[in-house]
Amino acid sequence: MSKFFFILFVGLFCLGCDSNAKLEEEIAAVPVDFELVRFDQIFANAAKADVPDLKSKFPMFFPEQYADSVWEQRLVDTLQIELNNEVLKAFPSEEKIEEELLILFQHIKFYFPDFEIPIVYTTTSDVDYRTKVIAADNMLVIALDTYLGSDHYFYVDISKYIAKNLDASMLASDVAMAYSRRYIKVPKERTLLSQMIYFGKELYLKDIWLPQANDAKKIGYSDSELLWAQENEAYIWSHFIEKELLYSSDSKLPGRFINPAPFSKFQLELDNESPGMIGRFIGWQIVRSYMEKNDVSLQELMTLPADELFKNSKYKPKK
Repeated sequence: MSKFFFILFVGLFCLGCDSNAKLEEEIAAVPVDFELVRFDQIFANAAKADVPDLKSKFPMFFPEQYADSVWEQRLVDTLQIELNNEVLKAFPSEEKIEEELLILFQHIKFYFPDFEIPIVYTTTSDVDYRTKVIAADNMLVIALDTYLGSDHYFYVDISKYIAKNLDASMLASDVAMAYSRRYIKVPKERTLLSQMIYFGKELYLKDIWLPQANDAKKIGYSDSELLWAQENEAYIWSHFIEKELLYSSDSKLPGRFINPAPFSKFQLELDNESPGMIGRFIGWQIVRSYMEKNDVSLQELMTLPADELFKNSKYKPKK
């Protein structure tokens, strides 16, 4: 009997792998053509006399309230020149970026046919890590100086929990996050559960859009942080239930469990061992559980109320 079930399991596993392979082949055939403009290098190679022409071609990067003299000065600014040089070292060609974005755009277009392929612009931002990626209308802007590697000397004064994700390996994940927010309905409720589910949907879209990415990159954890979250999932869930946090609208809860932080704040001795954003991680597992047990489209998932999703997820972490 045990041999029979083993053979059955292997057969079902292989069938699932074959199905996924066929799906990925179908997605890979989605026609996607986009332009990537290295504005960072266009600006780096410009002279003062080029400023009027640059403003005409790329008005989105030249706010009207600033005089030409501001941009002329920036062209010769030593810090800007250093930024340009470091970006060029890290990204001497666009091939890797184009490859990752092509795969991502094909997946988004496959599941959301109304997705409009953007023109992609790369630039520098004085290492503004709060706006690494901007997705606006038919334009995608990526600040390459925020992807130079977590140990880059530009990031020496940035908190480690932020700097660890200033790496090229996070670029596709950040772009996916920017576009996911176009499709996820923002909850009216301010409960911890509603915020957990909102970010859980975002991470689930990364499961679908970035099938080759590992879970750590999707959420922005190190491998050890992801392992801690996985090994302590049942304990975390018990804490949320026992403290009656799920339906609480306490304004302090996002800072404790949702927002990026060096660690989550259970107000216990284990706090320093935990990664930040643990509420997002649990929300992700709830959404995964829901999609395993319910036959709904991604579009339906995006608008599903948090409470309904949670109740029908039958979520139960493994102990």
